[in-house]
Amino acid sequence: MFERKSMGVRPSILLVDDHRNIREPLSTYMRRFDFDVEAVEDGKAMRQRLDERSFSLIVLDVMLPGENGLSLCRYVSEHLGTPVILLTAVTDQADRIAGLEIGADDYVVKPFDPRELVARIRSVLRRNRTPMPREAKGVPSEPEYRFVFSGWMFDTRTRELRNPGDEGIPLSTAEYHLLRALVENPNRVLSRSQLLDLTQRTDIVAFDRSIDSQISRLRKKLESDPRRPNMLKTVRGDGYLLATKVTVEHS
Repeated sequence: MFERKSMGVRPSILLVDDHRNIREPLSTYMRRFDFDVEAVEDGKAMRQRLDERSFSLIVLDVMLPGENGLSLCRYVSEHLGTPVILLTAVTDQADRIAGLEIGADDYVVKPFDPRELVARIRSVLRRNRTPMPREAKGVPSEPEYRFVFSGWMFDTRTRELRNPGDEGIPLSTAEYHLLRALVENPNRVLSRSQLLDLTQRTDIVAFDRSIDSQISRLRKKLESDPRRPNMLKTVRGDGYLLATKVTVEHS
């Protein structure tokens, strides 16, 4: 049984679903749990709202008229870094893996119990917030650092990545965890299995080959030519290597 709790500033949720009989009741239900919910019916309306304001998380139906949810999820992952939970009627594992590989943080299969969706929203939001709430509860937080490498700056406290031109580069949750694993182990070959161990969240099923897709997305953000990477290199048969000097400072 879920209890309503005050959360101070309410997390803002953008719900995208073309079925009014799902969109409106689900919006009403989520507001009972202190979420600030806005609902739109398609990708065009979603992009318009994202141009006007930012959200804590997006709940996105895969099967939409016009631009589909997977395309929209890829756009969010590459340009905004906002966490995304996909709603899908597809039960085939390959399609679910595809959603996670393009940047989704989680997925819920229709039909679903709305309590499960609320639980998954809370889980994703917990993974994306800074450790400050843990400190407030008297629980020691893990140390946070600022990593500097090849002109880039990556701050694990704010989850901020800035390029050599001092421009902010958005990261999805998966990209954040992957980059953190790499900068904490520079010039060391990490196998897919090791990267899964370092980045895996217990509430999401991880897949060995998904690391390849995450590496590919991260290269597009870090490398001037992702096809000929200078930093994030493939070691054939062994794994991946962040080939650069990393300086570490306390954040």
